[in-house]
Parts: sequence; structure tokens; C-alpha cells
Amino acid sequence: MGYGSVFAPALFAGKVIVVTGGGSGIGRCTAHELASLGAQVVLVGRKVEKLQAVHDEITQDGGFCSFDVCDIRQEESVRSLVGTIVARHGRIDGLVNNAGGQFMTPLEAISAKGWEAVINTNLTGGFLMARECFVQCMNKHGGSIVNIVADMWGSMPGMGHSGAARAGMVSFTETAAIEWAAKGVRVNAVAPGYIASSGMDNYPAAVAPMIREMAKTIPAGRFGTEAETAAGIVFLLSPASAFISGTTLRIDGARPQARMGWPMRTPDAKIQERSAVKPFNGFHRATTPKIFQNKP
Repeated sequence: MGYGSVFAPALFAGKVIVVTGGGSGIGRCTAHELASLGAQVVLVGRKVEKLQAVHDEITQDGGFCSFDVCDIRQEESVRSLVGTIVARHGRIDGLVNNAGGQFMTPLEAISAKGWEAVINTNLTGGFLMARECFVQCMNKHGGSIVNIVADMWGSMPGMGHSGAARAGMVSFTETAAIEWAAKGVRVNAVAPGYIASSGMDNYPAAVAPMIREMAKTIPAGRFGTEAETAAGIVFLLSPASAFISGTTLRIDGARPQARMGWPMRTPDAKIQERSAVKPFNGFHRATTPKIFQNKP
């Protein structure tokens, strides 16, 4: 049993695609789908044990994968990493800027150190990866970059540092799409909404009930899957999106459109069963986040 991608087999045969934050969650799922479509996937992250585990999964499934440990917040480390990847594979055709992280804290309680840590991970690190891929390879051969942001439209109460970083990455995406277009490089972003991903298990146990209730704020009536997010990323990397650059693809079940004063009408189980639009989960190794496994 392999990944159930909706895309054509061998779509990325011969292509080298780097996935940061590839050791878990959406990054892991995306790496699996890209490998199932023929890509040589390069996983990047800070924890070797996570990267090794995903590498082993992909190779067991018959895919091609390598990995490198790197803190993308460190400029010289990123420069060296990209040079190593280019030397090893000859080129980089795609970059998925997925690495990120944040913690839940109100603005008045965020220290300068905490603020900088989130900004450096979610904005500066993505910029450094994209810049080095462009400077060391893509400015000669073209390529595609997909930056992963978040549902920060309106606000991100409790995670203002992350909202600021993600909004900055959207602006960076739009600027890079213009500046690098002449070199055949497309730059887009994907904004996942509430996705049932392992990343949810990083939040304190005390907020688990609140997180489970968030599905009621989504017009689609459910959380998204990692595979639904990966599919958007894969599309933006693919030739089918050759005329798309500088855009942000929201994958969020219309959640930002929810408005006070308009009654929330989420589909019930019977409607979802009859609907032609059903959850997509082609990831054969997907696991349910613990936060949903342990609900009362």
C-alpha cells in the first residue's frame, strides 16, 4: 500500500525537492507524497531521529530520500546546507519552506527573546532557505518555492508573534515572485487552517478541549487533513501551476469567512455522508494526533 496521490505517477521524476521541517506533520506527509511521485526528496530539520524515521519510511515505500540536519535560523548553516545539497544532487528544483513553530502566549507576556525565536523560525529561516536556493541554483535553472504560512487573516490571538511572522512571509512571497520571475522561479505560499496534524500535540494539555471545539468554527464542519494540505503544496510545485506565482493558497474550509451575526451552519454527519465533497486522506501512514485520540 502506497501514498494515494491524486497526481500523475512520476510527475516529479528526476526532480530534487527540499522539504524543511520534514520530520513530522505536514512536512512529513508532503515529503511522502513527493517521493511517491518520483522526486528525490531532501528532508531538513533539527532533530536527526525524526528525519531518520521519515527517511526510513520513504525508502521502505520505494522512494528516494536523503536528509540533512540544519538550524535554518543560522545564516552560515543554511548557506552550507544548500551548497551541500547542490553538490550532492547537482541542482534544486523545488523548495517547501515548511519548518516553523510557535507557542501560545498573549502579547503582553511575550519576551523579546520569545518574539525573536518565533520570527527567526517562521520568517527569517524561510527567507534564508529561499535566498540560498535562488542564489546557489535556481537563478541558473529556475524552480519553484512554496512557503507554508498559516490562517492569520484578521488576527492570531494568543500567537501574535506567529501571526506577524506569517504575514511577513506572505509579503516576502509576493516580492520574491516579482524579483525572481525573470530567472524562471515561481514563489507561492500555502496557508493551512485548522489541520489535524501532529503539531497540535505540542500545545499544552490544558488547551486540548478548546482545540477540539475549534471544528465548530469551520464552515466545512471539520478539521482538514495533512494530505489535503500536501496536495495544495504539490500542485503549486507542479507544471500545472506554471502561470501561478505570488499567490497564497488557503486550505482552511472557509474558516476566515465566518462572521458574527451570520449563523454557523456546519454540515451534519448525514449531509457529509451524501456530499460529493468528502475529506481526502491519501497518506497511507497518517496517524491521528494524540489530542483527538484521548478526548473524553
